[in-house]
Amino acid sequence: MTALRRITPVERRLRLADRQLLTPARRAATPQDVAQALVGLHATDPATVFLSTAARMATPTTAAIDHALYDATPPLARIRCMRRTMFVTSRHLAPTLHAATAKDAHRNRGNAIEYLRTTLGWTPARYAAVEKATLAALTTRGQATAAELAADIPDLREHYAVNPGKSYETRQRVTAPILGTLAAEGRIRRARPVGSWTSAQFRWAPAEPLPAMPEHEAKTALARHYLAAFGPVTAADVKWWTGWTLTDTRKAIAATGAEAVELDEGTGYLLPEDNQPPTAGEPEPCVALLPGLDPTAMGWRHRDFYLDPDHTTALFDRNGNIGPTIWADGRIIGAWAQHPDGHINHHLLTDPGHHTRARIDNAIQRLAFFLDGTRVTPCYRTPLERQLVAAPAGRTR
Repeated sequence: MTALRRITPVERRLRLADRQLLTPARRAATPQDVAQALVGLHATDPATVFLSTAARMATPTTAAIDHALYDATPPLARIRCMRRTMFVTSRHLAPTLHAATAKDAHRNRGNAIEYLRTTLGWTPARYAAVEKATLAALTTRGQATAAELAADIPDLREHYAVNPGKSYETRQRVTAPILGTLAAEGRIRRARPVGSWTSAQFRWAPAEPLPAMPEHEAKTALARHYLAAFGPVTAADVKWWTGWTLTDTRKAIAATGAEAVELDEGTGYLLPEDNQPPTAGEPEPCVALLPGLDPTAMGWRHRDFYLDPDHTTALFDRNGNIGPTIWADGRIIGAWAQHPDGHINHHLLTDPGHHTRARIDNAIQRLAFFLDGTRVTPCYRTPLERQLVAAPAGRTR
């Protein structure tokens, strides 16, 4: 039996820095180039889209990213897809992501109807009537916030308990599950937010139906895109990233024709055209400041090749969401956050050496120039990010 080609953590980090556009030479010209390279940008936190894109563009501006998201026919699409999470992807790839994750959208509808039945006593018929009224109101308005839709439709003003009986119980309007379900099904879309690019108060608009694709074809295509951008990956990585079952994951990997390789984590997979050793030569040093929920930091289930397990507690919240991170040569070496006065504080979890420290200082200046005084607070706060926000302005280590 022929032994599998072994890919070391060092080679994986080189691939990561190159494929994820973290090296200066690989920086993109447009926001759509960034989205295409990474398949999709996490969009739960609106600021993440802008900061993830800016970190990978040669000359980033908020105006260029805004135009790519919200022009009359924008090249980027914001859709709910993998793991029922909001992503920004290239417009031509949106139908693939939607079709490959349609089962989750259908499950989301069933869950929303059942939850409102048990918490508020809504019948399926009432849910359908409210949903129909919501779509009609949105069509009439053209665009509307959730609050504006609730002003039109009294049923949308009802609240229900989230995590009832828990110390962290909250109240939420029924607009959340109804609009979320419609977005997951591709029937409505998020339009430009109210306020700045960091605002989470989005307007909603009717969406044009996405072209239909056979599910198996879409899953094979999505697996191929993921392997090209993130490979080598394990089956567990693909399953976690997509939200598929293990059976669907294995079928999709096999359909791509991916070849098996040996990783520290076990068997990994690469596309046949991608399964070549790296060319000789000195790799380009690279440093990047990535935001919370960045697609690179969240791109794998098994992360030991780029993240020291001892640093996980400081960098992630209790639900597995990562905060802002500092990367050097394909691995996480620290974290950054904005002080209330706008200054960027940072903390290094390992000493990268004098030259890398100088590159970090340059990356901080680059980010500060892009922010231009804008304050960004991640949606999901992590222990180290909170410490850096509270620390005196300036380097902490």
